[in-house]
Formats: sequence, C-alpha cells, structure tokens
Amino acid sequence: MSYTKQPLSGEIFIRNHELLFEQGLSDLDINVQEWNGTKCFFPTGEKSALPFDIFAASFYLLSRYEEYLPHVKDTYGRFTATESLAFKENFLKQPVIDIWAYRLKHILEQKFENFEFPKRTYNIQPIIDVPMAYYFRQKGLLRSLGGAMSDLFNLRLRRLYQRFLVLFGFARDPYDTFKWIINKQKQYRFKFIVFFLIGDYSTYDKNINVNKKKFVTLIKSMSDYCKVGLKASYFSLENISILKKERKKMEFITNYELEATRNSFSKINIPVSYRNLVELEIRNDFTMGYLDYSGFRAGTCTPFLFYDLDYETQTPLLINSFHCIDYALLKHQSQLDKKQELERLIRSVKKVDGTFTPVFHNYSFGNEPRWKGFRKLFTQVLESVDEN
Repeated sequence: MSYTKQPLSGEIFIRNHELLFEQGLSDLDINVQEWNGTKCFFPTGEKSALPFDIFAASFYLLSRYEEYLPHVKDTYGRFTATESLAFKENFLKQPVIDIWAYRLKHILEQKFENFEFPKRTYNIQPIIDVPMAYYFRQKGLLRSLGGAMSDLFNLRLRRLYQRFLVLFGFARDPYDTFKWIINKQKQYRFKFIVFFLIGDYSTYDKNINVNKKKFVTLIKSMSDYCKVGLKASYFSLENISILKKERKKMEFITNYELEATRNSFSKINIPVSYRNLVELEIRNDFTMGYLDYSGFRAGTCTPFLFYDLDYETQTPLLINSFHCIDYALLKHQSQLDKKQELERLIRSVKKVDGTFTPVFHNYSFGNEPRWKGFRKLFTQVLESVDEN
C-alpha cells in the first residue's frame, strides 16, 4: 500500500492530499462530493483506490481542525453545529469516518484475502448528567426562602405549593430520579456513567453544596452501582487550578481515581480544555457533541485520542463524543418523532458496529410535562443492545 502522489506498481494506492504534510493551520478550500450514499472530500483522481484521501479527511474531522479556525460562537462561547462542515454539507447524521473505514477494509480484504480483520460489535455508553441533584431539597435556608419569595412574586403558585410539599416531606423532589436510575442499572451488565457537578455555586452552576452530607451520600451510593464522573464547572474550563480542586474533591468522595469528565454547558475551548485534562492525567472526556442537534460532531461513533494541532502531537486523552442529548430531542414535537429520531441514530451506529453515546439528565426522568416519555426513550436506547 502506498500514500503518495503517484502509484508505484500494483499496490493499493491512495493519492495523498497536502493536509497531513503541512505544519500549522491554513484556510482550506473543501469541496464535498457525493459517494455511494455518503459524502467525501479531498478528491484524489482515477488512479487512487478511493476517490478521496480518506486519511486527510478523517484527520480533518477527528482533530476538529475547523474549530481552530475563526468561527462565530454562541453566547456561551461554544462552537455551534451550524458552523460545522458536516451541518453545512448535510452529513452530520452519518458517522462518515466509520463508513469510510469499512469501505477501505473491503478494498484491503480483496487484496489480502488471508488477513483476518478484528471484529467489533455495537454497544452503548449511556451518560447521565447531574447539573442539579435536587430542585427544592438541600438548598439551605437562604436559597429556599429566596426561591419561595420568587415563586410568590411571579405568581408561580403551583411551584410554590410543590416546593412546600417537597420541603415538608410530603412529595418527592422532581429532580430526584436516582432510585429509578439505579433500578435501571441493575437490569444491565454495561455501566452508566453519572456526571455530578460539585463546583462552587455561581451564576452558571447551581448545584447542591458538596459539603452537604446527603449530597455526598447520594454520590457514594450512585458509585456503588454506576461509574461516577466529574461534571466540570463553568469556571474550571479555563482555570486548571479550579479543575484540579474539583477532581480532588470527587476522588475523595468516591475513593477511586477520576477517569472521566464532562464540561458544564457542553462547552469545549479547543485545545485549552483538553490540554488541562491531559495535564491532570484524566483519561476520558464526554463533552464532544452538540446541544441543539443530534449527530456526529467529530464524524465518528468510535472513541479516539485527542490530537493537539498546535503542538502536532497525539495525546493520551480519549474523546468519547456523544451523539444525542435530551435537549436536542425536545425539538421534536411528538413522542413518535422523538422515538424515530433515536431509532435513526441507533441504526446509523449499528451499521458500522460503533458505540452509541446518548446524554440524559436526571431531571429528564422526572414528572415535568416537557420531559414526558423520556424514561421510555432511555429504555429504548438500553434495549437496542439486545435487538438484532
């Protein structure tokens, strides 16, 4: 096999694009083309075994090259789906890199008939995000009084009534769905990952104080059944000392080394956010994805190592991109539409034997009207592992 400008003699030849031989970044002119039901770019010509440079195109998507280039951010400073090449060229819903890899595999199998490729199977990695463990409970006297006064002043009398029912022990907190989550976990061999926010109270992060015994007990009890990760607070995303402090707190609570993080508001500042995780020797991140659109932000449903484009080096940090978040499903009006959207994504991942990673919040399993049916949607994802 050769990866050059011209073929040598009878080998599998992939004509190379200049991207993988460049130093630094450049504003690339990308022409996306149709190719047997999917999309491709960086065309190569007739002599090449593939009509495009699969390696350069995969590198462009996996390295998040486009996120280093100038782009319009949203109000939280995030890279948005609508800025991405995948959205603009209508291949966000396909794990294109996995599709390309299988087609390259087919070419290699024809050339090397005796070589046995390793096989993989479809699996899932359910994520449960906990930015706020309880809506009314464990908030302290001042926050509870302030919330009650706000409800009264804004004539939210139903919420005020619900607040007092919960505080006096006559009703379950609407965000307290942890028993249901544990019961679900007991039914399956694969582990959910539950990300708890334990950072200090701020404008952006308003979870329970980590010094509250009942909150600590909740995290410990969840870690008995599920994997527990750190939901990094908003201000820790640019301050490694805050992130280090939060990591130590979480490790003290769970009594084991922190392996995974997920950023508050799904915000990533590439490459700074990932460099901080590498420096703190955190192995996995689950932030890569979009809040308003389902799909494959990095073009794949396979975890991959973060490549730092500025330093031109591969890091040990494993990026686990998520493909669907409950907020994106809210865009679909009916329960049937939400179910069909999930089914489409699951089918896309199953076709390439990938890993489907959905994100649900603890409160999306509650009884609020907007989250009606989300327990069934979560169960639909869990049951997809056993379907043919």
